[in-house]
Amino acid sequence: MEAAGASDNRPMIKNKTLAAWLAFLGGPIGLHRFYLFGFSDWLGWVWAIPSAVGWYGVQRVQQFGVDDHWSWVLIPFLGMSIAASALNAIVYGLMDKERWNTRFNPTGPAQASAGQTRWLTICAIVCALLIGTTSLMASLAFGFQRYFEYQIEQARDISQ
Repeated sequence: MEAAGASDNRPMIKNKTLAAWLAFLGGPIGLHRFYLFGFSDWLGWVWAIPSAVGWYGVQRVQQFGVDDHWSWVLIPFLGMSIAASALNAIVYGLMDKERWNTRFNPTGPAQASAGQTRWLTICAIVCALLIGTTSLMASLAFGFQRYFEYQIEQARDISQ
C-alpha cells in the first residue's frame, strides 16, 4: 500500500497561461516568480522592492503634490516594474510549447499540454502589451516632465 503523502513528491506541472496571467496581474510583487521557481527564489522577493519604491513616490505626490522632487524620481520605478512584469507575461505567453515544458516542466514530455498557447494566453499577452506599454510611457513622461520643469525653475532662479 502506498504511504500517505507519497504522491505529494511529484513535481508540480507549471501552466504557461497561469504563469502569463500571474506575471501580468501579480508581477510587480513577484507572484509569477514564486509560481515558477518556488518561495526560495531570491529574485521573487527582490522583485517587489522597485514596486514599493514607486508606490512610495505615488504616496508622496498625494501628500506633497506634483511639485515634490522625490516623487518624479520614485514614480518611474513603479511604472518600470509594471512594464517589466508585463514583458515577462509576453515572453512567457509567446514561448513555444517545447521550450516551455523543457524549462519549467523538465520531468514531463516536451509536448505536454501545460505549455500550450490558448486563447486565455493570448488575452494575457494583449493585456500585458497594452498595460505595460501605457505604464512605461506614462511613468517616463511623468518623470521627464517633472525633471525638465525643475530644470526650468532652476534656470529662472539663476537668471534673476
